[in-house]
Amino acid sequence: MGRRAFARGIAGAAVVSLLVAITGCAAGTPEVVPSDDDADAAVTVTVIDNRYEPAEVEIAVGDAVTWEFAGGMEHDVVADDGSFVSELTRSGTYTHVFTAAGEYGYDCSVHPEMTGVVRVSE
Repeated sequence: MGRRAFARGIAGAAVVSLLVAITGCAAGTPEVVPSDDDADAAVTVTVIDNRYEPAEVEIAVGDAVTWEFAGGMEHDVVADDGSFVSELTRSGTYTHVFTAAGEYGYDCSVHPEMTGVVRVSE
């Protein structure tokens, strides 16, 4: 095999690998769950600088949490169980009403090191 054929083969493999990686990421993008915009939040979490502040909150069943997005990078809020999923955004708010007791972990789909927990009690 000549050098050109070898180089074309390597380039073709790189393109296929890139397409597989992109397709894999797109398939993992969660479907947005609509925000409960009319609910009054018991707690507000600020989403900024690759963190949720505060990262852990405690509320009662029926309470809402609002995430307020600020800063220059896009983030979202994605529940581990898929019960709440915001859009990827730099600004605005997302609110979710918690109707069952439990512990709800969440993260940012773009920055998985960003994690948070909502603890809901009876």
